[in-house]
Amino acid sequence: MPVLSLLIFLPLVFGAALLPFLNVAGVRVFRISTLVCCGIQLLISTYIFTGASFQNGGINNPEQFQWTENHSWLDINLGSPVRLQANYLLGVDGLSAGMVWLSGIVMFIGALASFNIKKSEKGYYLLYLLLSSAVFGCFLALDFLLFYLFFEFMLLPMYFLIGIWGGERREYAAIKFFLYTLFGSLLILLGMVGLCMSTGWNADGQITHTFSLISMADSANFLPGSLLHPDSNILILGIPARKLAFLLLFIGFAVKLPVIPLHTWLPDAHVEAPTPVSAVLAGILLKIGGYGLMRIPFSIFPEQVHALAWGIGLLGVACIVYAGLCALAMHDLKKMVAYSSISHLGFVVLGLASCTPEGIAGAQYQMFSHGIISALLFLLVGVFYDRTHDRTIENFGGLYARIPAYTALLAFALFASLGLPAFSGFIAELLVLLGAFSASVNNAEHGALLSVWMAPVAATGIILAAGYWLWTLQRMFFGKLWARNGEEMLLKLTPMKPIEWLCTLPLAALTLFFGLFPQVFLNRIAGATEKLASIINAF
Repeated sequence: MPVLSLLIFLPLVFGAALLPFLNVAGVRVFRISTLVCCGIQLLISTYIFTGASFQNGGINNPEQFQWTENHSWLDINLGSPVRLQANYLLGVDGLSAGMVWLSGIVMFIGALASFNIKKSEKGYYLLYLLLSSAVFGCFLALDFLLFYLFFEFMLLPMYFLIGIWGGERREYAAIKFFLYTLFGSLLILLGMVGLCMSTGWNADGQITHTFSLISMADSANFLPGSLLHPDSNILILGIPARKLAFLLLFIGFAVKLPVIPLHTWLPDAHVEAPTPVSAVLAGILLKIGGYGLMRIPFSIFPEQVHALAWGIGLLGVACIVYAGLCALAMHDLKKMVAYSSISHLGFVVLGLASCTPEGIAGAQYQMFSHGIISALLFLLVGVFYDRTHDRTIENFGGLYARIPAYTALLAFALFASLGLPAFSGFIAELLVLLGAFSASVNNAEHGALLSVWMAPVAATGIILAAGYWLWTLQRMFFGKLWARNGEEMLLKLTPMKPIEWLCTLPLAALTLFFGLFPQVFLNRIAGATEKLASIINAF
């Protein structure tokens, strides 16, 4: 089986092989099988990330993708002379390579952390395998219809993983997650239909519409006179058709990222989800929103990106500051991590709005860096909650005296999250701020895309992060040792288990490594980020 198809369908093969033994095999069989499957995916994704050159970019050139798989899938005659074509089209370029590797890392760590799941374990592992398949499918699909199917398919296992294995308000959180994401999906569906009916080719009077994202990213492939042709003057509800299509796609992916004010599902989902699912949600699923923005609306509608860059940048700054202030007000440690995720992902939006190579590179690096750091934070919060069943910050103090090794590792993760130099988050945010400053300078061709105040205001997000993380560290772990429920609660704070160290230490090592050697990642994505910037700035 080709390597990319193997990444996608390996979990389905493992799941199908396990299904007949659902009622007879022990939990250990499901647990080990899931870990082996995710381990193989990690090895393959590492090989993909390190084993090819992505210097030429990809995006709108099929020759510049690696490990491409292209097979005819749907070829429907809509009535002569119109045909509808969708292919099983997979490939990797600089936009997706890092996300594929991140998926391999986090899914494997999540499978290992799932060893603590004690409820209906067999069903849990089967759903986890389905989720893994859908996640890789989203990052590898280059056909819009195929991408959309994986994007939608991802909802079901995530819904059940939260709704069955979550906390006390799990049903509410799962339904809210499902409805918000479904709303975003419907907007993406509308944009996809418009793009398909506007893209394709006319050969000897035979019009063929295509779902290929590579074709859609090349303006030469839009049919003359079509709804979304670059020269189209068609208005829908008084809005230019291309602008409306861009907004539909932008909002659809913004729900997934999430962008304020479409963010309210995320804190609930994080707080109620079991620890491994929270790590996967923060580490990977949110990144599908950012990746989708780069792959689809930003690549296909570059003129709209320029026209709306200021508003997009404002949304990014709002995410950074508002979510940072919300995190500062939180009493639940896990909810604080959730709001910090929204704040840090605001840098992704701001970096994309800058339309500069450094800003876009920073946005992509932030997605990778945040995926590692947020997964580490949620796992560490889970370690604490498994022992105390309490995440209220004010209920503890001086815990360093009781659990010094855990405190040291958590402090390491908190410093990484607030963007301290030598950690990967610092490099990502620095590049975004450089891009935002660059985009605020007037130039003869496009003028200033962003306001000069946006980068300094966004930088206050780093100060807010230092505030809520250091304040939490001080209140919970330093000073006099105490717990609201007395000595009995303190006795529950036992040292970390070997499997907990095994889940967290690799993530800590990665954020330090990529903070000290960012060129290892940036060199892999440079071609794609420069090409995306050039596509946007060509208009």
